[in-house]
Amino acid sequence: MAMVSDAPKGNFRLSMLIYDTRYRSITIQVIVLGLFIAFVAWLLMNLQANLAAKDKDISYNFLFNRAGYDIDQQLIPYTNDSTHGRALFVGLFNTLAVSIAACFAATLIGVTAGVLRLSKNWIVGRLMTVYVEVFRNVPLLLWILLAFSIFAQVMPEPKDFKVTQEMVDQGLEPPVQKIFFDSIAITNRGTNVPAPVLDRPLGSFLVLDVPINLSVLAAIAVILGSFWVNSRIRASAKAIQEDTGFRPVTWWKSLLVLIVPITALLLALGFHWEIPAFAVGENGVSKGFNFVGGISLAHSFTALFLALSIYHGTYIAEAVRAGILAISRGQTEAAYALGMRPNRTMNLIILPQALRVIVPPLISQYLNITKNSTLGMAISYLDLKGTLGGITLNQTGRELECMLLMMLIYLFLSLTISVGMNIFNNSVKLKER
Repeated sequence: MAMVSDAPKGNFRLSMLIYDTRYRSITIQVIVLGLFIAFVAWLLMNLQANLAAKDKDISYNFLFNRAGYDIDQQLIPYTNDSTHGRALFVGLFNTLAVSIAACFAATLIGVTAGVLRLSKNWIVGRLMTVYVEVFRNVPLLLWILLAFSIFAQVMPEPKDFKVTQEMVDQGLEPPVQKIFFDSIAITNRGTNVPAPVLDRPLGSFLVLDVPINLSVLAAIAVILGSFWVNSRIRASAKAIQEDTGFRPVTWWKSLLVLIVPITALLLALGFHWEIPAFAVGENGVSKGFNFVGGISLAHSFTALFLALSIYHGTYIAEAVRAGILAISRGQTEAAYALGMRPNRTMNLIILPQALRVIVPPLISQYLNITKNSTLGMAISYLDLKGTLGGITLNQTGRELECMLLMMLIYLFLSLTISVGMNIFNNSVKLKER
């Protein structure tokens, strides 16, 4: 009786790399990898030959040379006598400042607009639709230029905030007043806001010529510790609820943990706000030509921040709307049947489930905000593109080095954002039991 047996395994032959399905995919991958390596090697040899023909080499020594130019907006100490490396860090921090602020603002605007666009109120829903359709269909650069023009041309001059001798004699107030409890002044030169000041700071130290403030590190450590303790309190309450069906009251514990430690640290450091104001003489008349104290935000920063926030807020709004519509209507009806109010239904049931749909496009918007911050060059906002990829590049003539370094920095920033948001995405996605 004939028996079916496995085909005999013959010896390996070179033809099997092409005709045998067990090896064909490996062969193709090796060939593609070899071609890619050969292409990269050709590019590098071509680059080396062209640089040698122009008597140039790849060197980053220029980062230690004197920069020789000023930067208006700066988060770390800098003068025109500082190095190009120092200017790089100033531009990098300016990029991070406007990008982080715009990400938070765009998220707040987008979530609010996305929820309101689904409102049953016809006027509110149509207004949000107009906002989304108008702002996302006009190029971002035009919004940046428009915002900068409004701030630079429409806002009052600093002298309009001054108190003159005639006003003192007649008991009159200046024609223009500061806003937000007399603390913020918006002029055609810039926006003056209160500055946080510490009477007893912890000091600082340098890392790669960048000052690291110990007071800021202490505040960050206390805030992170408070959030961690609060997460443990909430986890303990959830465990008790799952075991007994009764959830203990934790709001006052969370309030104490989140507020008391950071408040105690700030009081210990002598924290207070420095309000921008004109110097005042003995007769109550304002002196000088500009505000003293506080922080002066350049209109280039303010315009770029507003344009990025409002523009990308429209895309986040659409992502939020899509996430909410992806949740079954039965979820809302079941919550209403249990007597839950619409706002609590949205906060506790709909939005938490919609996050798994919202977060992936949200990552793309955060990446776009970070990369689109380079458009600040149009209004002279000296971020990383303006310093390293602009003035430093033109002064030193090191185009290749500047561009490669700038590309690596933006790549690192983008990958950091992606990793962080993907970790958050994994924490909110559905878990299989």
